[in-house]
Amino acid sequence: MEPEDALRRLGGAARRPALARLGVSDAALRRSVRGGVVQPARGVYALDGANTSHIELIRNRQLLTCISAASFHNLWVLDGGGPLHVHQARNGEGPGVHHGGLLLPAHPYRPVASLADALIHALRCRPWAEALVMVECAVGRGDTTVEFLLRHLEGKRNGKARAVLGWVDRGAESLLETLARTHFRRAGINAQTQFYLDGVGYVDLILEGWLLVELDGRHHSEWTQVKKDHRRGNISAVKGYTVLRYYYADVVHNPEAMVREVLAVLARGKPVTAPSR
Repeated sequence: MEPEDALRRLGGAARRPALARLGVSDAALRRSVRGGVVQPARGVYALDGANTSHIELIRNRQLLTCISAASFHNLWVLDGGGPLHVHQARNGEGPGVHHGGLLLPAHPYRPVASLADALIHALRCRPWAEALVMVECAVGRGDTTVEFLLRHLEGKRNGKARAVLGWVDRGAESLLETLARTHFRRAGINAQTQFYLDGVGYVDLILEGWLLVELDGRHHSEWTQVKKDHRRGNISAVKGYTVLRYYYADVVHNPEAMVREVLAVLARGKPVTAPSR
């Protein structure tokens, strides 16, 4: 494989051993350097214009992990900002939040820890909501299981991580459903996701068998969708259900108020026209 092709496969930058595994010879590397491939550090090769952050990971012998690996693994994530979370090789040095210990080999072509390691690091490091949505996304896709993660999170220091895993469930179709369901269950409310209602379709959540909750993560709703949502709410009400609607800011930034409102509605009791459970 030509060095340029190998570097593109490796994300734009790589160390000599990674290139050698793809069949790049020393002679080909020397020719590529004369032809425009750059060497940002000893033993590191990069395409001209390669991503600077990627080059720095390679130069510092780091792997993205924890929440910083969420995007690469296509996981739900609440906030990908802040410092990078990395696994640091023993003979490397660099900035970021460092995580030790790897369970599985890293990605073969990119400086990213395995999915399992990224999840384990997140469970140990991040607030429960951030870790929960990452894990539930992976579990829901069938990429891992709670049992697998539990086997590698034994001991007192992993008590917080195991507690988060206790809230993982299947059925949610978005991080908002996962978080809202968990906030309600933590408050002692019976909450189920993706409830099917004839004439309406699937509703995000049903609480205590009669209170429907619809969630909307859109920042700018189109009028056509708004009208559709209103019709769904009207049909649900005609069928005897009470309907509440919450948005991203409610679920993520102000969940206490959301739960208080739901508890207040539930405290008034099931309407006489509500469907029997």
